[in-house]
Amino acid sequence: MDLSAKYISIYYINGQIQKYVPTYELNHPPFTNKPCALMKDKFVSLLNATGRQGINSVITYLEKVGFFEAPASINRHLSYEGGLVEHSLNVYRMAMMLREQMILMKPDTAEQLTKESITIAALLHDVCKANIYKQAKKWRKDEQNRWEQYDTYEADYSRFPLGHGEKSVIMLLRLGLQLTNDEVLAIRWHMGAWNLPFQSYEDKCNISEASDHPLTAIIQAADGLATHIMEK
Repeated sequence: MDLSAKYISIYYINGQIQKYVPTYELNHPPFTNKPCALMKDKFVSLLNATGRQGINSVITYLEKVGFFEAPASINRHLSYEGGLVEHSLNVYRMAMMLREQMILMKPDTAEQLTKESITIAALLHDVCKANIYKQAKKWRKDEQNRWEQYDTYEADYSRFPLGHGEKSVIMLLRLGLQLTNDEVLAIRWHMGAWNLPFQSYEDKCNISEASDHPLTAIIQAADGLATHIMEK
């Protein structure tokens, strides 16, 4: 190999190699299989720490409608008592990790990715599910092909049939929670492309624009990673 036409630069770097330690307070394993009371305490503590106007009325409402006992889904992820608060905490945990890495790579996003906004959007993105699930009993075939009854959940959308992310936003605003524009967009469009099949052309344009906002992109990614990887 002819090195005569090559230019070689030598750099000397002074410094120390240190172990990376995240600055967010999440040095614990995922919240999976934690008792409901512990998850509720963590959830409430994180929201109270924001000091956001209206947060107390939100917490009171969530307690009243059974948010902390609700499942995250009927038969997909975390479909058991306490699954919804567990999922919300997992999204928060993932979003905080993504936030820190994004700020390291693109420091100018820091102003749009405040810890307070991450907390609000991640923990409250699914409040629309707070009172739609009810316990039910159904029948199925067991391994011996015999019928057996089992406990499950059913969804009832009749109370306030207004969609998903947009329903969460409206519920929070009606409860008196002050939300920034970025928080509204992140909660409204947290489902990302999953929210598109039955949407209008205008909505598809809106989600395209909203997804360019760093907070929306972070919450979309965190929700997807929590649902499809952490909670499997």
